[in-house]
Amino acid sequence: MRLPSRSLAALCLLASLWPTAAAAQGFSALVSPPRFEDRAAPGSVYRNVVEITNVGARAARYTLKTADWSIDGNGAVAFDTALAPGSCRPWVGLEAAQIDVAGNGKRRYRFEVAVPKDAPAGECRFAILLEGEPETVGGALALPVSGRIGIIVYLAVGDAAAQLRVVDTGTAQIDGRRVPVLRVRNEGNAHTRLEGLVDAVDAGGRRYGLQPSSLPILPGETRTLALTPQADDADAAAPTLAYPLQLKGALEWDRQKLPLDQRLAP
Repeated sequence: MRLPSRSLAALCLLASLWPTAAAAQGFSALVSPPRFEDRAAPGSVYRNVVEITNVGARAARYTLKTADWSIDGNGAVAFDTALAPGSCRPWVGLEAAQIDVAGNGKRRYRFEVAVPKDAPAGECRFAILLEGEPETVGGALALPVSGRIGIIVYLAVGDAAAQLRVVDTGTAQIDGRRVPVLRVRNEGNAHTRLEGLVDAVDAGGRRYGLQPSSLPILPGETRTLALTPQADDADAAAPTLAYPLQLKGALEWDRQKLPLDQRLAP
């Protein structure tokens, strides 16, 4: 069951989850913080505030509404204003459907989630869509367009928690380089992200730290995550690994560990 969400987050222009600002013609907006990840007890009311900044010189009117969302294997997010089965959006209250923000001005915008007393442990996930007024663009074929930022909210209810296990390990070609990948299954009832570094020794005896992708792993989801070698110099290109590769160490989530001890062939 999908319950109300556990974090307000992620910005999106038209269809992308991760940017922190969006600008489409006259639409120029920034929201902060980019993500909230919180927890609430059944029967409580969770309240928070997002700061909306109009970075344009002209006053702007924004429309706000909730939406359900999904994320694919590449991290692309799709929003749907139709109420999904099991959605927690009926629990959500927004301060206003429309707001005006002066040019170069800011507005603190409030929202709340009223968690029912009988809500089971789980996670509520929803988006707050911030949209600008439609504008007409194009030459001979003019089309109305509007900018959009999708603010993603995750709220863990009760003792909801992620529970991860490694389904498989291997390698994949990503951005022209072959890197280790993990297929990780979340058998819990809340999302999480893997953190930390795994030690790796390649065929030439060189040692690297491998960092996992930061994409969220949703409840019931099996996600493929790349492990990217980190260069010693921040400005240097990522190193090329020589296989076979020995992985050893542990990645972490929510104060738990995911141990790894694998030998990977190319």
